[in-house]
Amino acid sequence: MISKQIEHLFTGNGYDKVPSNLPEFTFYYRKEYQAVTVIHVIDYRPGLYISLDQYAHLKEKITQFMHDKGNEEVHLLSLILSDDTEKARQLCADDCFCWVIDTRINRLLIYEDQVSDFYGWKGILEAFLLQPDQAGREGMSYNTGGAAYGADRGSDDMAYGNDVGTERVRDWSLVKNLPWVNICLVAVNVIVFLICTFTGEMLYNKGASGVAFLIEDKSYYRLVTSMFLHTDVRHLFSNMIVLYYVGEIVERKLGHLRYAVLYLLSGIAGDVLSMGYELLRNDYYSSVGASGAVFGVQGALLLLVILHRGRLESLSAGRVAFVIAFSLYCGFTSSNVNNAAHIGGVLMGFALAAVFSFIGKRAS
Repeated sequence: MISKQIEHLFTGNGYDKVPSNLPEFTFYYRKEYQAVTVIHVIDYRPGLYISLDQYAHLKEKITQFMHDKGNEEVHLLSLILSDDTEKARQLCADDCFCWVIDTRINRLLIYEDQVSDFYGWKGILEAFLLQPDQAGREGMSYNTGGAAYGADRGSDDMAYGNDVGTERVRDWSLVKNLPWVNICLVAVNVIVFLICTFTGEMLYNKGASGVAFLIEDKSYYRLVTSMFLHTDVRHLFSNMIVLYYVGEIVERKLGHLRYAVLYLLSGIAGDVLSMGYELLRNDYYSSVGASGAVFGVQGALLLLVILHRGRLESLSAGRVAFVIAFSLYCGFTSSNVNNAAHIGGVLMGFALAAVFSFIGKRAS
């Protein structure tokens, strides 16, 4: 049965199975970096009926079970196996963390109001469902070379093949899900700061941004270099600690390339608005820091939380908005802070996240 195949797939990817008294309901969990991921599998077979209240209660019980095991942050996805996609779709009506597998054609269904990925599992499931042994489905049995799944020789051969394939997919998914762009950005900022401690004012003179630099010598590269320079350890730490924790979430949701683009364009937008403010006030100064880019990442996070119906992982839209507003307030009440860059960054990050999310929905 496909539920058994799914079980081998999850356990092969490092998930632990938690069986229930009812064979139709099973969930699997795995520890991640800062949370535990849970996949709740519902074998929605003919004759079974689940109300929306029962469905919500099941998810609440699973979450509470994981909390009782000491896991404060729980990310839960429901996976419904059914040959009646309309009936399965009703359970997912108000749940963006819910996917359906159409067991008639072995196809993963992700509707436009649902998350487009969950820790790389979209690709893993699609690859699993495209395997030749899945395509030979007849009734609820899977055949390879004329031998039914479950026959001794056929089971051994297919289990071996699945283990190898699953292990490769697992290794790739772990690499793919690493926030390596965010890690590299933090590392580059730290390395550049360390270099600055040995070179004095050289990098600051060559890399700081300001409208006067662009007008006089047209050094447009400063729009990028300035966002990797910091005045002191406190300046560096305040930016990097926010980037490290917030950037991981945004990169996981948007993807590596889009996240890198968002970071750079947010930083540039912050510099451009800052220079416009300089011209407006006729007050010219030089500016350094990743704050514009970091505020852009926070703006993107706010948009993503809103798109996920006001809650993403352990974050709510109100909480993210409060953090951004409080950070802006601290900037306006402090001296030597480029508030224009902060505003430009957060607006650009919010807008780019909206564009990327729209493109992602159109592509899916």
